[in-house]
Amino acid sequence: MEDRIQLFKGDITKLWVDAIVNAANKTLLGGGGVDGAIHRAAGPELVRECMNLNGCETGQAKITGGYYLHVKHLIHTVGPVWKGGHANEHELLASCYYQSLKLANDNNCRTIAFPNVSTGVYGFPKDIAARIALNEVRIFLRNSPTPEEVTFCCFDDENYEIYKNLLK
Repeated sequence: MEDRIQLFKGDITKLWVDAIVNAANKTLLGGGGVDGAIHRAAGPELVRECMNLNGCETGQAKITGGYYLHVKHLIHTVGPVWKGGHANEHELLASCYYQSLKLANDNNCRTIAFPNVSTGVYGFPKDIAARIALNEVRIFLRNSPTPEEVTFCCFDDENYEIYKNLLK
């Protein structure tokens, strides 16, 4: 199972996978960080499709086309804002990973890449978020043959080092 988990440092919009997960906001219409980068790279058609999805609740996920990216699908998930760990943040973040993996599986995505959901402006502690992400992915892969490969894409050195140490 561990051979199905990969680590990549760089720009998630440059990856060639079946699905990229977008750390979206509730509107799904673009924002800052990875969300803004994905929307810019995918092109204006993405916003048009997202307008028809009526947003997305925290901990849930929705799927769209990949447009100008090198992917078949974008899976948009809304991570929780960190409020000190006492507002169901752990469970909501775990749900983001599970719901995204379920959509990937349901849509025959063999490969998927995740950014570091909720660790940017949403303030989730990076080490806790990485442990939750890895735990959810490992559980899902233990029970499902797809996706065949999950890549954690880290844009910054701190997240990359955390994942590298946890994957040893």
